[in-house]
Amino acid sequence: MNKDIQAYNNKQLPEDTAICNKLYDIINQNLPDAENKIWHAHPVWFLDGNPIVGYSKLKDAVRLLFWSGESFEEEGLHKVGNFKSADVRYTSAAQINEEDLKRWLQKGIDIQWDYKNIVKRKGILLRLR
Repeated sequence: MNKDIQAYNNKQLPEDTAICNKLYDIINQNLPDAENKIWHAHPVWFLDGNPIVGYSKLKDAVRLLFWSGESFEEEGLHKVGNFKSADVRYTSAAQINEEDLKRWLQKGIDIQWDYKNIVKRKGILLRLR
């Protein structure tokens, strides 16, 4: 496991650490070509420099965020903000549905908006895939 992400996971409460470790394992297995690192203080996976998925500890849950998730049109994901992102929140590792997560990760590969260049384009998102 990436040592910085392991440190992030380990500093959480035990149940949240279990959620983070499970998410890490499933994401890494299904995005083998992705770069992963701590970005803006949270674990994030990138394909060609474009953020795909990441998780973060919120006050009451661990949030799994897909940058292009709104375009997945998945019932289990909830729109976040004004761009194309969507999330799901977990309070227990048992809530993670591995089949859903694998499907969302595949959609993260297949459906991408260009977040890498959003600043250069002054907030305009273009679809990459």
